[in-house]
Amino acid sequence: MRFQLLDIVFNPPHPVTGEAVPPADRIARVVEHAVLAEELGFDSFAVGERHAGEVLSSAPTVLLGAIAARTSRILLSTGVTVLSLLDPIRVAEDLATVDQLSRGRLEIVIGKGNEVLQYPLLGLDIDKQYEYLQENYELLRLLLSQEDVTWEGRHRHALEHATTLPRPFAGPFRIWHGSATSQFAVDLAARHGDPIVSANALQPRENYQVLIDRYREQYAAHGHDPAQAFVGAGSGGLFLADTTEQAIEHYRPIYEGQVAAAARRGYGVDAVGKAPSFRTVEDAVERGPALVGSPERVAEKILDYHGSFGHDLQSVSINHLLAPEHQEDVLRRFAEEVVPLVRAEVKTDLWGPADSRRAAGFTAAG
Repeated sequence: MRFQLLDIVFNPPHPVTGEAVPPADRIARVVEHAVLAEELGFDSFAVGERHAGEVLSSAPTVLLGAIAARTSRILLSTGVTVLSLLDPIRVAEDLATVDQLSRGRLEIVIGKGNEVLQYPLLGLDIDKQYEYLQENYELLRLLLSQEDVTWEGRHRHALEHATTLPRPFAGPFRIWHGSATSQFAVDLAARHGDPIVSANALQPRENYQVLIDRYREQYAAHGHDPAQAFVGAGSGGLFLADTTEQAIEHYRPIYEGQVAAAARRGYGVDAVGKAPSFRTVEDAVERGPALVGSPERVAEKILDYHGSFGHDLQSVSINHLLAPEHQEDVLRRFAEEVVPLVRAEVKTDLWGPADSRRAAGFTAAG
């Protein structure tokens, strides 16, 4: 299995103390964690994108550019590029620049995003979010793969003889599709033969599994090579301690703060994809995707979910409200105590020699 560290750059204050991390410190830690992830042997580092709420990831390509300059091996990604909101011309230009800076270490994940406030903020109609996503995606594919593009769509002005610069480092970089709540994303990915990343963060396992199963069915129905039908899965938070009981108690105020923050926005447990479906941290650890526990228990849980999802990539996120040294300790323990246990049981061709579509500059072993 491959492993990714994802930072959506959430930055709400601590739910107990009310203290907030200064934005400059929070953003700097994103870059430092990417450097640490490379040192620890993670395969990929991803930066999220949001344009509303207590989040600092409105300019992910800026962050990825800084990370590209500080790293040399790790694959860079997005989680997700909210393509429904964006001009494909600028997306092609910005991300190809990151691809050049990193010398071919870029793959991206696209999606419509699940923050409803982004659409009115940017003057877009949320009822058309899926239309925007499909049109922008298909134009982005064209711009990355071809020069002298002439194109006409429904939601932006037509193009005549357009070539975006810079070009990608070694041909078009791979595009994954983020999947959280709808069939649309998995159907779009399957139609074009792209891989998917299941959010696997807030809901019961079966809600995600039905979409992953549909993706594989549709992928095969479209006649694509099943060897390229890679699946990634997120997680509902990461926290490690010597025992699972200790981990739950230390993580409790953070989890309860997340539930309370969702409630303040009017989201209850039935707000699918927008709030945790599990009211208590014990329930989230027992029945949900939260990776909270001893290293052995977390490894068992990843393997248990792999039995359902068959995923090739496990993405994890560290909570920014932990003390910096505690964040680093959790990441080190995950890399040194959890990853080897999982990799001993799960093999994948993703990003290996048999993966013909992998990022050209990715040089990780395994």
